[in-house]
Formats: sequence, structure tokens, C-alpha cells
Amino acid sequence: MGSVIVDDLQISSSIPPARLFKSFILDSDNLMPKVLPGFFKSFETVHGDGGAGSIKLITWAEGDQIKSAKHRTDEIDETNRVFKYTLIEGGALGDDFELVSYDMKVEDGPDGGCVYKVTSKYHTKEDNQNVIQEKIKQGHEGAKAFFHAVEAYLQANPNEYN
Repeated sequence: MGSVIVDDLQISSSIPPARLFKSFILDSDNLMPKVLPGFFKSFETVHGDGGAGSIKLITWAEGDQIKSAKHRTDEIDETNRVFKYTLIEGGALGDDFELVSYDMKVEDGPDGGCVYKVTSKYHTKEDNQNVIQEKIKQGHEGAKAFFHAVEAYLQANPNEYN
């Protein structure tokens, strides 16, 4: 019998919150393959207009263990810089997870920067806690790596996403 594991991640950045939300959340389809071309091959909206209820297919670059994943957009609130989506197929689901939902928020931080917060809810298929905790730890490391790659790109390209 599975369970739901809730996990939080928080990262501070010097990037202004509106700029981070616009680039990392709203334009991730274009930004991520540019920032991490050896990791992501493409992002494609396969259902909907990009808003709530839309389904996005992410394809990883050749040679990666994970071939693709499908995300469902649950909510986009540009005013409050909130984005919620659910991983519904492929990706990190594997044999351990039914689905994973993510609630992301970009808040104002000190000195004009921001705080990126993510609450992840892992809906497990079984209670294999050792494997599940290791996969959650790997997910944290991957999320931090993606975030810092985008942050470095934005710092190196100050005129983009203003």
C-alpha cells in the first residue's frame, strides 16, 4: 500500500523574483533546452494552450536513462508567482511513484533577489522507504542543479527576461 510523502525545497537567489518566474517557469520550454542542451531535447505542449489542464511532453537528450515525461499544468498564477503541476507519466515515476505534484512559488527575497520554494507530494505505489527516500534526495539534487544552471545563465545574460 502506498503513501504520500511531502517534501520541501527552498533556494535563495540574487535574481529578481519576476525575472526568475518569467524565465524559469513561464518560458521554461525555450529556456531549459538552451541552458542545458545536453540534458533536454524538447518541450512540447501536446494538449491545451499552456494554461491549467494543459499537458506538456518533455523529451530528454539521447543517451539519458529517462526518455520522456508528461506534466499536467494545474495552476499558473502570474500575479503571485505560483506554478503548480503534476508529473503524470514517465520521468522519475518509474516503479515507485503513481504521480508527483509540485507547488512552486517565487517570493521576494533580500536585496531585490528571490526565494524559490517547492513543495513536492510523492504519491508512492508501495512503502519501500529506502528506495523512495533516495529517489527524493536525487530529485532535490537535480532540482538544485537545474535552478543553479538557470541562475548562472540569467546572471551571464542580464538583458534577457527583463
